[in-house]
Amino acid sequence: MEEFLKEREKEMIELLKKLVNIDSGSYVKQGVDQIAEILENKFAEAGFVSTIKKEKKTGNNLVLRHKDARDPRVIIVAHMDTVFPEGTAEKRPFRIEENRAYGPGVIDMKGSLVSVLYAIKALKSIHSPALKNVEIVLNSDEEIGSATSRKLIEQTARGKDYALIVEPGRKDGSIVSARKGGGRYTIMVKGTSAHAGVEHEKGRSAIEELAYKTIKLQKLTKYQEGITVNVGMIEGGTSINTVASSAKAGVDVRLVKMEQAPIIDKQIREICAVSDVEGTEIEVKGSISRPPMEKNSQSIQLLKIIKEAGKELGIEVKDTFTGGGSDGAFTSSMGIPTIDGLGPVGGNAHSEDEYLDLDTFVERTLLLATVLTKLTTKVKMTA
Repeated sequence: MEEFLKEREKEMIELLKKLVNIDSGSYVKQGVDQIAEILENKFAEAGFVSTIKKEKKTGNNLVLRHKDARDPRVIIVAHMDTVFPEGTAEKRPFRIEENRAYGPGVIDMKGSLVSVLYAIKALKSIHSPALKNVEIVLNSDEEIGSATSRKLIEQTARGKDYALIVEPGRKDGSIVSARKGGGRYTIMVKGTSAHAGVEHEKGRSAIEELAYKTIKLQKLTKYQEGITVNVGMIEGGTSINTVASSAKAGVDVRLVKMEQAPIIDKQIREICAVSDVEGTEIEVKGSISRPPMEKNSQSIQLLKIIKEAGKELGIEVKDTFTGGGSDGAFTSSMGIPTIDGLGPVGGNAHSEDEYLDLDTFVERTLLLATVLTKLTTKVKMTA
């Protein structure tokens, strides 16, 4: 498989370029659907059939499996959407400098989409039974919380023995064995407007109330317990000389254990249940929507298999914990052994300097194909 992939490295890079130069932000439905159509056709060449789950506002979700598959035991999850708005690809299209590829979504995670495809092609080249042991979900809205695709991921994952999530590898090449979970809340405050100079005393400032709430919410952060609460966005008021009648805040919550979720949720709601500024009203919307991906005995066994595959290829596979969320949280919370970060290595995701280290493109694709082979053997041994 290694020779097969090395011979097709330029081909992989050309496909990567094609995908990066298509805007596929989470709300750019046309672009995400274009990515899906390209990949559907490419996977069809390897004998995979697709089921399209159509969506109205976001891109369509795609499920792929070999035409002769009966009961695949491994699920791979990858997302097609990016965080970038329409027009970004035209402003800064795909480029290569030294041995890094740059462009919107190049590492998060269009490189991984190409990697999964070519891992399948490599397996096909040796007629591997692993082709029939994997089901692939390509979803369209991971960057905005997987609202349309979570149910699909969970349905597809049900009964699987292993879940491989191909978010990018960390900058040092580490794969991800644990992630924070979390959620988002919107705090809306209603006050009473008044002229700031003439009748200031008649006003009830929604901004003042929100300021009190911001301080209290921020204090819920407990680094030693892996909990962070961040008021990341605030808006309110109509003019500088008017007491603000409304204000709104967006709150991000991260945690490392699902048992922390109801506690944090209760604390947020208790803080917002009582006004600090008399006469203001507060409404809270949101929840802890993404469970953490916890490192447990099951995932440790999967990690061991992946490290063995790396050793066979001369790759030292390290694992790490990260604060960012991913779809691996959903499979992990179902009790399925889950490992993330199996995509190519790169960095600076979600920024103008996002890059993919091209030296790892073939290497990580080969690692993924080898892991699928080992997992297929493992399933047969335990069946």
